[in-house]
Amino acid sequence: MKKPLFKLPVTAILLSLLATFSGVAVADVDNQERVFRFNISPNGYPPYLIVDGSKPSGIIWDVVNLIVPRLGYDVEPVKIPRKRVDQLLADGYIDGTPRAIEWTEEPEKFLFTDPVVHVEEVFFFPKSSELEYKHPADLYGKTIVTPLGYYYPFLEPYFKDHRIKRFDVSRDREIFTFVLHGEQFHAALADRLVGQWILRNEGLTEHFRSSVEGISQFGFRIMLRKDWKAFAEAFNQELANIQENGELDAILSNYR
Repeated sequence: MKKPLFKLPVTAILLSLLATFSGVAVADVDNQERVFRFNISPNGYPPYLIVDGSKPSGIIWDVVNLIVPRLGYDVEPVKIPRKRVDQLLADGYIDGTPRAIEWTEEPEKFLFTDPVVHVEEVFFFPKSSELEYKHPADLYGKTIVTPLGYYYPFLEPYFKDHRIKRFDVSRDREIFTFVLHGEQFHAALADRLVGQWILRNEGLTEHFRSSVEGISQFGFRIMLRKDWKAFAEAFNQELANIQENGELDAILSNYR
């Protein structure tokens, strides 16, 4: 009687099949509802996240709403204040949030997808101002208005020792209002596309100009818990697909 060349326990075979046919499910077995709870923040981040209407929109929302259902999940938007996002994500109250690695104080605690889009942070000056930006020294003694909850590694040493002062506001669009109407504020700091979007929608385009030089250029991603590795890998694969087949360009064209 011939002996089999190998013998696997039934459990091992089942686990192998599960991993083969449901890679996302292996990492997310605790999410029985198959719902992806995605933070869109109360004020949004147009044009990446727009929450002014009856339903969310924006570049990141449209991409997530395209990809995630293809991975077998329904997308549920959740509005979380910026200061609470990281903790509520770690606690499992939400499953993902749009984020750049560079905006995260402890990025090692989380998992990030590949970049959905790339953003460039620049300064916006009133057109009446003679200020220019090529080096942080150009802003010594000045006050920069920034959105609450964002972390700027490149400028952090200058903020910390007050060579450059930082003033936070809770709504992104308010950074321009403060600079326009407050003599003690000298510039606003924002992603170039975000700033242009806000200025156009607020009717303020003619009052501001942006710096040619920026402080950073980096990827805007989806931040997840570390145990969602399989989900991230599946998301990245589908993201590569929509980059190649033109679906991502079609989304971006809606907001340019």
